[in-house]
Amino acid sequence: MYDFTALVTCLSILLYLFTSIQVSRARMAYGVKLPAISGHPDFERVFRVQMNTLEWMPIFLPSLWLFAIYIGDASAAALGLVWIVGRILYMVGYMRAVEKRGPGFAIQALACIVLWLGSLGAIIWRLVHA
Repeated sequence: MYDFTALVTCLSILLYLFTSIQVSRARMAYGVKLPAISGHPDFERVFRVQMNTLEWMPIFLPSLWLFAIYIGDASAAALGLVWIVGRILYMVGYMRAVEKRGPGFAIQALACIVLWLGSLGAIIWRLVHA
């Protein structure tokens, strides 16, 4: 069973839902009407947080699950939590100023890279030693 990884998956979806709600709130606060995706710079930063999170989800989720399957549930979940923390730091920093998004981005990117490389390495190891 992959209970911890499933929980982290649910938390990552919750984070994405939260960023979507933030965009809706920013639309109202800054008067950016649908279907516009630009206007007030503060809105654009909130929107980019949501879109960047969406862009990373197809990289993160398969890497998370492959890592859980080939290496382990608990370690995958721990790295997944690091990814979520990185995304939260990215969100908080980016909503303040573009220049403050870097540390959170680096943390989440590193977690994703470790998940992907770990998965790839474990898959290759099993193929070679099968």
